[in-house]
Amino acid sequence: MHVALVDQVTKPLQGITKEVQSSMEAGKQGMQNMATGGAGLVATGFAIQNALMPAIEMDRKLGEVKSLGVIDEDLKQLSKTALLTSVQYGKSATDIVGASYDIKSAFGDINGAELSDITKSSAVLAAATKADTATITNYMGTMYGIFKNSADEMGTGLWSKQVAGMTAQSVEMFKTTGAGMSSAFTSVGANATAAGIAMEEQMAILGTLQSTMSGSEAGTKYRAFLGGVAKAQDELGLSFTDSHGNMLPMLDILEKLKGKYGDTLSVAESAELDKAFGTKEATAMIKLLMADTQGLAGSIETLGQVQGMSKAEEMASAMTDQWERLQSVWFAVRAAVFGAILPSINAVVGQMADGMMVIVGWTDEFPWLAEILGYVAIAGLSLGGVVATLSLAMGIGQMMSAGWAVTMTGLNSIMKLLRITTIASTAAAWLFNAALWANPITWVVAGIALLIGGVAAAIYWWDDLTAAFKDTAWFDVIAGAIEGIVDLLNMIPGVDIELGSKVDTPEVSAAVQAERNAPTSIQPMAFDAPEMPTGNGGSIAEYKQPGTVPTLPPSMVQNVMTTHKPQGGNMNSYGDVYITAPNGITPDQLAEWDELNAG
Repeated sequence: MHVALVDQVTKPLQGITKEVQSSMEAGKQGMQNMATGGAGLVATGFAIQNALMPAIEMDRKLGEVKSLGVIDEDLKQLSKTALLTSVQYGKSATDIVGASYDIKSAFGDINGAELSDITKSSAVLAAATKADTATITNYMGTMYGIFKNSADEMGTGLWSKQVAGMTAQSVEMFKTTGAGMSSAFTSVGANATAAGIAMEEQMAILGTLQSTMSGSEAGTKYRAFLGGVAKAQDELGLSFTDSHGNMLPMLDILEKLKGKYGDTLSVAESAELDKAFGTKEATAMIKLLMADTQGLAGSIETLGQVQGMSKAEEMASAMTDQWERLQSVWFAVRAAVFGAILPSINAVVGQMADGMMVIVGWTDEFPWLAEILGYVAIAGLSLGGVVATLSLAMGIGQMMSAGWAVTMTGLNSIMKLLRITTIASTAAAWLFNAALWANPITWVVAGIALLIGGVAAAIYWWDDLTAAFKDTAWFDVIAGAIEGIVDLLNMIPGVDIELGSKVDTPEVSAAVQAERNAPTSIQPMAFDAPEMPTGNGGSIAEYKQPGTVPTLPPSMVQNVMTTHKPQGGNMNSYGDVYITAPNGITPDQLAEWDELNAG
């Protein structure tokens, strides 16, 4: 039957198992190869893309600027300017190029050199005033809208550098930032420029006001003042314009107001100014500027002396982070190196995209082809799923097997631990017994116990012992010792032990015999003494006469005289006997068996 099972069942199952395992291994290897190949392909693509990313990002930003009509030659100059500026001050080259899109939109028809100059001026001013490039770019656009005539007359490139330098100087002189100045000029608009106010005066006034208020609030107050000047001169009877109708410089207006009201304004005078200018914001600005006209004059003069953006470059260099510069340099190197080959790569990528578009066109023209490709893809993925499911099942089985092995190992460890504990307990018990018997007190207690046991036995068998060994030489000594011990025990309160043949007086009366038979305080055993003579002549001497000597019971005599012989038995002898365990026995099981036999 065993052979039949092997032939009919085991071998086919082994073949099936082998085939399943082979299929699983093949599928596993295939999936690994696919994963490895796919991962390698993806990694390669990401590596190439990462290497090309600076050039790609620059190309994207330049493409945005190109959409505004900037030619390729100007784009190359812009890219070079952006990379050099980023490396020098540690700023983002893509942000600089992106800002040029807004600059081109705000400044309109400018050439490539002007676009690069304005872009660089904005980037340097942003670094100098701790503002982002987008904010300063918007500021540059606003300033160009306000001072367009002077910018076109000077040249937008040079003008942008002048604005950058003056703004940086204002940030250094006043409690403001690049963003604050941008907000202030945005609030004022072109009102001051339309009134003929120079840029350095506007910047000085707005910077001074920002010592106590925000940029937007300063711009709002300055605009309110400008809007009420014409009305106020009529109300106050003062002239705030020149012969050409242009507004006088702020210092001249303040001097005229001081001549009328003094260095400070009272409450009534402030109310009069509010009515004259038509707003309280204008009066608040006048009060603030009247407090320090000399400071305002110095600020205007300092800003008027600014030439170029050297101040902005100085401040930007002082705040440059060298680690940011290193990062910008690495970006610039990759952008420059891979930017040279990016057009060729873009051509290849474009062809790939065109090829994919052909496939898309085929799916539209031949719907059945798209359906077939879809089914093939699903079938391939499904086969991969079958193999993955089989691998999952085999993995679960292996995990269960491993878990069962771990469980049995844990149980075996627990049993071994219990066995060790039992052995240790047994050893401890033996050690305790050895220590106990090694103690002299134990031997004293044991001796007392043996002595008491012997005395009790002697008391119980006293009559028989006296009858059997009365003529023995050494018996009198032993009897005397026992009687002495009994007397000592009788000294304990409540103890009254009597020996069967002991007589305290020469006369033994019936009352004594009755008392002997009566229960005592301690009566561990009964004594059957032979009858004693009760006459007047009864004595120990008469009791010990041959005729009155008690004899041993017949049963005791028979037991003593009987010779016991071992009973015979039948014993059959066989040859050598071997016991074979089918599964064998391990050393641990043999040790456990010996321990169980040993108790």
